Amino acid sequence: MNAVTHTVELAGIGPVQTSLADYGSGQPFLLLHGGAGPQSVTGFAEKFAAAHQVRVLVPTHPGFGGTARPEALDTVPALAELYQGLLDQLRLTDVTVIGNSIGGWITAEIALLKSPRVSGIVLIDAVGIEVPGHPVADFFSLTMDEVFQRSFHHPEKFRIDPANLPPAAQAIAAGNRAAIATYAGSAMTDPTLLKRLGTLEIPTLVLWGESDGIVDADYGRAYAAAIPMARFQLLPETGHSPQLETPDLVIHAIWDSADTDFSVFAR
Repeated sequence: MNAVTHTVELAGIGPVQTSLADYGSGQPFLLLHGGAGPQSVTGFAEKFAAAHQVRVLVPTHPGFGGTARPEALDTVPALAELYQGLLDQLRLTDVTVIGNSIGGWITAEIALLKSPRVSGIVLIDAVGIEVPGHPVADFFSLTMDEVFQRSFHHPEKFRIDPANLPPAAQAIAAGNRAAIATYAGSAMTDPTLLKRLGTLEIPTLVLWGESDGIVDADYGRAYAAAIPMARFQLLPETGHSPQLETPDLVIHAIWDSADTDFSVFAR
């Protein structure tokens, strides 16, 4: 793994420094983390890169993981612009973007920019849309214990007490929480997103943990239904972070799609 900081110039915002971890080599995948921060996808990135000889790029959203965030960089669409600029700077082509939770929302916004560099997307328990009767859980009103209970099929394997973390780790967790609120707002939705997804013409795989207590499976089905070329797949015994809880299921789901009309993944 190599980690490099890239500077991307964004209109109306200026230069944005982005830390990028780089795993493996081969077909490029951009992997976008959720509110838990970059550590919630690094193990998956390593496993995926090793399993299929692909290149997995993991940026840290500015403001997460103790990184700086320019004050004007404060929306999910702005993050999408940042990552499109990063792909341009790296001159990557045939990129599949994968995102979990808020990272899935960013992935959807990247797809809506319709960059020719992006050939497919994978949404893993993504937030961002409004679905009547199926709200996103109010993360900011939950205790951390409730967050773990809602996020995993087997929460006891992942539960930690934030009070027992070292001060530096507590500071990073607080920064992550503040960054989520800044980018996604308390509702973690954009009322315009669902309709805009109907304009997409990109192969899309929507993966969802059957035990997700943050955004339920019907929310995921609505996400897939809104995207013309999307396919929905439910992951058993899995919660809101499949890449953490059942990484092999996620890898198999992505790679097995090569045997269907989801040919973007056939390499």
